[in-house]
Amino acid sequence: MVITIGTILLNLPSASSTAKSIGFINALFTATSATCVTGLIVLDTGKDFSAFGQLVILILLQCGGLGIMTMSTMFAFLAGKRISLRQRLIMQESLNQFSIGGLVRLAKYILIFTAVIEVLGAVILFLCWQRIYSPLQALYLAVFHSISAFCNAGFSLFSDSIMHYKGDLIINLIFMILIILGGIGFLVLLELFQYGKNGTLSLHAKLALKISLILILIGFTIIFFIESNNPSTLRDLNFSEKIYGSIFQSVTARTAGFNTIHIGNMQNATLFLIIILMFIGASPSSTGGGVKTTTFGLLILYVFSSLKGKEEIQIFKRRISQDIIPKVLTVITLSLGLVIIMTILLSHVEGEDFIKVLFEVVSAFGTVGLSTGITSSLSIAGKIIIIITMFTGRIGPLGLALSLIQKREPEMIKYPEEKIMVG
Repeated sequence: MVITIGTILLNLPSASSTAKSIGFINALFTATSATCVTGLIVLDTGKDFSAFGQLVILILLQCGGLGIMTMSTMFAFLAGKRISLRQRLIMQESLNQFSIGGLVRLAKYILIFTAVIEVLGAVILFLCWQRIYSPLQALYLAVFHSISAFCNAGFSLFSDSIMHYKGDLIINLIFMILIILGGIGFLVLLELFQYGKNGTLSLHAKLALKISLILILIGFTIIFFIESNNPSTLRDLNFSEKIYGSIFQSVTARTAGFNTIHIGNMQNATLFLIIILMFIGASPSSTGGGVKTTTFGLLILYVFSSLKGKEEIQIFKRRISQDIIPKVLTVITLSLGLVIIMTILLSHVEGEDFIKVLFEVVSAFGTVGLSTGITSSLSIAGKIIIIITMFTGRIGPLGLALSLIQKREPEMIKYPEEKIMVG
């Protein structure tokens, strides 16, 4: 419904800077990208959309970043309505929680954290940009980019994303902090906020933080060493700009979609690394997509435990429930299946280089928004393929599959067991 309303509004002539409709497919693509907080664009957000069109995009990505159930809860608060048991159960699934206890309180914290973080980000960005732009324009740019960064949306009012500020330490830091806070997960944010009182973190928070840090460091190191000799990206920059560019792309690759160096000019090895980071994505209950950091972390732990011959997965002096492993394998398998199918379809339709097509599909699936530059030249069929990928990636392959498959009755018959060779 949100995407449909967004499509109708963006298709209006008043949403375009030329006072002419941008076309249904372009409007649908942009509305889907904004609502799914992806950031892939077929039109220049700052140039091709009017102030009204940009406002519609901003509202869509804020709704998509917070999540539909959180937004619904907010409206219920404002209307003074009580949250029913059925709504709490839906919220439990939406926020990926283990129980319905404390869900309304968590939703309140999500709204408060979002407001505070986005306001602080906007204030600092305003102070940076008010030296360059008029106060009103600086404020508008600051608010738009603060919301877009925290929601991991990747939409920018600058034609080159934020490549113009690749040497600005403050702007790089603010964007990275907003992206990380939005992508780490609201439950982890709440635990960090209450750490002074509780003095401890849950196993989920520890794993999410550790995997996120490891992925950022690995991405930074590989991007720095591969691209430092690439004249089209980092080679001609000074040392500090190389550091900023490398760590920024490592942070933004998993969730956000902003860039300070030209993605299309990167080496194939770097592009493939970013594809892996985009596929993994952010943490659960966050504004980002992908299969999630904890899912990837549990898969790695499961593999290592199997290689060591251990029956249990252990980390941080805790034992992981075996019930979660089938879900991990299902999420990874469905996600890989979706990426493979969509890559085959897009390759057939567009005929672009394979690495660019795969990059585009994974970016759409992970709701990242980075592109090698082929998005705007996609055919109608190609745009539809990416729209479906963005939608499925935001909902989650497992969630979509479970919603389409009818609940089965318990099996009344058990057949004889037999073993099959693997590996």
